[in-house]
Amino acid sequence: MAEVLVLAELNAAGGGVRKTTLEALTAARALGEPSAVVLGAPGTAAGVKDALAEYGAAKVYVAESEDIDGYLVAPKAEVLAQLVSERSPAAVVIPSSPEGKEIAGRLAIKTGSGFLTDVTEIAADGTATQVAFAGATIVHSQVTVGTPIYTLRGNSVTPEPAPAAAAEEPVSVSVSDSAKLARVTDRVVEQKSNRPELTEASIVVSGGRGVASAENFAIIEGLADSSARPSVPRAPRWTPASTRTASRSGRPARPSPRSCTWPSASPAPSSTAPACRPRRPSWPSTRTPRPRSSSWPTSASSAT
Repeated sequence: MAEVLVLAELNAAGGGVRKTTLEALTAARALGEPSAVVLGAPGTAAGVKDALAEYGAAKVYVAESEDIDGYLVAPKAEVLAQLVSERSPAAVVIPSSPEGKEIAGRLAIKTGSGFLTDVTEIAADGTATQVAFAGATIVHSQVTVGTPIYTLRGNSVTPEPAPAAAAEEPVSVSVSDSAKLARVTDRVVEQKSNRPELTEASIVVSGGRGVASAENFAIIEGLADSSARPSVPRAPRWTPASTRTASRSGRPARPSPRSCTWPSASPAPSSTAPACRPRRPSWPSTRTPRPRSSSWPTSASSAT
């Protein structure tokens, strides 16, 4: 079976791989046998190997070095290009995060390969599905040059366990000077709540100006808790006025069609109001329009 490389996306605060990695491993099975690639500081692979094995990674290529962790994406792209050259995989699947897209673009240039971004499905023949304009346009594409490179949009595939060996294979890391031009000087971990990441939530409930304050956002949190089963992630959050919507914050949300958004101009919901009121459909009018005339009939009476 052909080998498919899957770049593992790690949690910034530690604690294993992101859900997007498990989705990528699941999608890669349509093309062949997935092999995970772990890039990071020494000791990174030890904490993620079990999760990768559970979701189908037959091999785990481990490239650990301070050079990879201490610089931006250029070293990761170089190591991944080295693996593509040595292993000749059938394809490369990368989670479609901002970093993942940049790595994929650099990898495509280094290997002379075609690159499809934000795909939602990958067929066995390599055909990728891309959805644009909120589903109004669906595109089916194939890479015809080099090794196909895909970035998989989050929440497009349901992760499915498929236990595999996850045999560990070390990768020698040799980073060029040109890849060390942007050094990481500091890392600030974003404060997390018990809610899922916005980009990984299946249902997104957003509150607008009607709630008036962060304290009143508890109304939206209650709505989120009641709008889904306990096993389904919900992602309500309060954001300042300058970032009222998820799209303005630069972190696009891709919820399922069941998602409910509270309009920003509507008042705060009361305890008796329905949680998510459907929009009234706009049906064509059944009234017969009165014909226009330059002279309307009139009635007059005369007195004698």
